[in-house]
Amino acid sequence: MNAVLLSSLVLVCAADEPPVPKVPVGKDTTFVTGPLDKNGYIDYEAALNDRLGAGITPDKNANVLIWKALGPKPDDGSMPPEYFRRLGIAEPPKAGDYFVSGRGYVRRTKLNDEDARAFYDQQARAASRAWSAKELPRVADWLALNEKPLAVVIEATRRPAYFNPLVSNRKDDISSIMGCLIPSTQSGRALAQALVARALLRAHEGKLDAAWADLIACHRLGLHLMHGATFIESLVGIAVRAIAANATLAYLEHTELTSQQLLAKLKELQDLPAAPPAADVVDLGERLNALDVLQMVRSGKDGPDHPTPEEAQALDMIEWEPAFRKMNAAFDQMVAAMRLTDRAAREKQLNAVGTDLDEVARKNRDLNILQKWARANNPGKFIGKEIGDVLSALVMPGLQKCQWSFDRATQTDRNLQLAFALAAYRKDTGRYPAKLADLAPKYMAAVPDDLFAGKPLTYQPAEKGYFFYSVGENGKDDGGRGRDDDPRGDDLGVRVPLPALKP
Repeated sequence: MNAVLLSSLVLVCAADEPPVPKVPVGKDTTFVTGPLDKNGYIDYEAALNDRLGAGITPDKNANVLIWKALGPKPDDGSMPPEYFRRLGIAEPPKAGDYFVSGRGYVRRTKLNDEDARAFYDQQARAASRAWSAKELPRVADWLALNEKPLAVVIEATRRPAYFNPLVSNRKDDISSIMGCLIPSTQSGRALAQALVARALLRAHEGKLDAAWADLIACHRLGLHLMHGATFIESLVGIAVRAIAANATLAYLEHTELTSQQLLAKLKELQDLPAAPPAADVVDLGERLNALDVLQMVRSGKDGPDHPTPEEAQALDMIEWEPAFRKMNAAFDQMVAAMRLTDRAAREKQLNAVGTDLDEVARKNRDLNILQKWARANNPGKFIGKEIGDVLSALVMPGLQKCQWSFDRATQTDRNLQLAFALAAYRKDTGRYPAKLADLAPKYMAAVPDDLFAGKPLTYQPAEKGYFFYSVGENGKDDGGRGRDDDPRGDDLGVRVPLPALKP
């Protein structure tokens, strides 16, 4: 074999050799086993998107139509081509009948600062109570601009699945889930505001079926957004559902429906798809995001500059397996606790996990790490473990707070359904019940308890209305005061008649 042929064979064999993993690959370390990039790092973006999008074709994906309604640059920024490849569609054309947000309307109509503030106030008013075009002409004009894109959004919400790829602008081919853009998700609040504003305009005009269609679409939109990979996306979905719930109460107050109609609408609310549990988001999206961050620390490319040769050598000396194992173990504990169906038991276990992590963080603050490192038999392993301890202690408290947001959304759903059952009871009897238990079984199969207290909701009937509330996540009875009250409370309640809007 001549030298040229031998040299070519060596090059071909080298090109075919898989990259050497920079971290021991496995369920307890990297969690996913691939794909590996050319540098031997897990491509967490690809791994996450492969799992999120499995089995979801473009014709089933609500997000495909949401992009058709928003256009290519809903946040005035471009998405990487890989994003639309993952969606299975071409990037939307530059020109089209795309959704105009409130901010976009202000720019388009060139409103001065005072008129812009007035318009935003009108938007808030239109999302809270029934209104007429004569009362809020600029909001009516804004909605007229959005007729076509809102029709597309309505169609999107009827689709059975939702897949929003997480794609970043790659730096040195290292994945960065934390750097991924989510403009279609962030636009969810603006879409919700338009849907409920139009619903309450239609309610005022007596177009009750069309109004209800907008409201149900807004509920479905929020549920779709909650199927995103990260808690940022989930929290936007929860916010959209809260917007829908508040507007649905305004619709309920404004309309004169029969008991049969009210119960039919109650059933529609009860038949909406279930929200994904917070544990699902933690187990996949948030876990891979945290491991991706840890991997970026390992690569030395978690900052703006490349590591120096000395820094790269120091990173190579650290044993990273303990760090990855610690991170995965912490996530396993959180997920196991979050999957407990009894909230009291779940909170007890989550608090125990948090206490353990706080203790680790406290020890890391109190002990002289440099001295411990110098005395360690295996300094590389010691540093790897410390990195895992520190990052786990930083990540986990935020996950528990997000679980509370999911719980609040569940209680908000319960409250809204109770309001419809109470309205139907009053239509039949001419009064509200003396106690919520009287609603079962005719108006509800079972009256739900306060999720946060584990006992019946506080209920105060009156001659022409009622007030009921949950104690909220702090577990204390704040007398029905919520987060918008002064003094501020944590309770979640429904008052009928609805309280006057604040000026």
